[in-house]
Amino acid sequence: MANVYGFFTPSVPNLRLRVQTFMGIHPFQGFPSKVLCFAAIEGADKSASPFESRLPRLISQGCKLVGCGSAVPSLQISNDDLSKFVDTSDEWISTRTGIRSRRVISGKDNLTNLAAEAARKALEMAKVDPDDLDLILMCTSTPEDLFGSAPQIQKQLGCKTNPLAYDITAACSGFVLGLISAASHIRGGGFKNVLVVGADALSRYVDWTDRGSCILFGDAAGAILVQACNNEEDGLFGFDLHSDGSGQRHLNASIKENDSNNALDSSNGSVLDFPPRQSSYSCIQMNGKEVFRFAVRCVPQSIESALQKAGLPASSIDWLLLHQANQRIIDAVATRLEVPPERVISNLANYGNTSAASIPLALDEAVRSGKVKAGQTIAAAGFGAGLTWGSAIIRWG
Repeated sequence: MANVYGFFTPSVPNLRLRVQTFMGIHPFQGFPSKVLCFAAIEGADKSASPFESRLPRLISQGCKLVGCGSAVPSLQISNDDLSKFVDTSDEWISTRTGIRSRRVISGKDNLTNLAAEAARKALEMAKVDPDDLDLILMCTSTPEDLFGSAPQIQKQLGCKTNPLAYDITAACSGFVLGLISAASHIRGGGFKNVLVVGADALSRYVDWTDRGSCILFGDAAGAILVQACNNEEDGLFGFDLHSDGSGQRHLNASIKENDSNNALDSSNGSVLDFPPRQSSYSCIQMNGKEVFRFAVRCVPQSIESALQKAGLPASSIDWLLLHQANQRIIDAVATRLEVPPERVISNLANYGNTSAASIPLALDEAVRSGKVKAGQTIAAAGFGAGLTWGSAIIRWG
């Protein structure tokens, strides 16, 4: 189990403390597993031995998942709806992907509102007031502001204490990275309540004339409240994270210059190639076959590595929860890990690939339906653009 210890200056009335550098750190699973502090008390009895005048303090802090929530746009687009725009059919899509319909942002919907709604539901389940939050992590690759959307979630929640809020950009792996980041802040920084939101609106970056990609994506938001706890209640047992930039060519939405020239390009004696042309992002470009091969190879290896680091056998998994990209990928990974279908969480048919939102969205539905119960162990894994992939062995509740 990934037990991690933070360290703080001990509290002793009427005495000023000076923390000495007698500190041993033993790394385990990416975090320090033990931090032992010896605090020398200034003004203490000088006749005491060096060991008697120092107070050893071993302080442990784990983290657990205590609340979840989700929100989806009101507009639902079925496979039959898509067949009116592109050369496809419900049978063609469902047999290749497992997807039947998806939700798409339109009208009055916006991603920040969905993220805030999911966050409020997670806080309500956890019985945590917004003013008790120490950090908000917005895991998204489609923010509604170039400089990030997390502070706007903080605003909508009405946090009066101004907790730190920032974005994490890692596409379909974003939520898993956010979960590990939350644990890092709790275990290494002494934070108590960290809200991890996964939200994406990939429909805004889809070429709706490309039947190979437009059939896959939908929009949604999901949130988890990660809370500090004592060592015995720790709910993050192990994790494994990776990236490989050489795979970016298989899945990306790269920046591109607009074709129109800048108004200053040929006037006023401007310098060649300056000012730069305005830029935007291209539609999602994906090599589906290569992404499939990558996922079915790397995801099982990552989960097995996380289990090994946690010291747990695969048989200890109650639920397998993968990023909801394609049912064939989910089935292939489950087969590799020998997880029976009845222990696999999947809501892909109703929402499609919602990127960073897919894991918390599926978890929220499973928890609220009573499928996932407190104390059960979940192997979760995200994978996608970057290329990035990672897994975490967690306990719910």
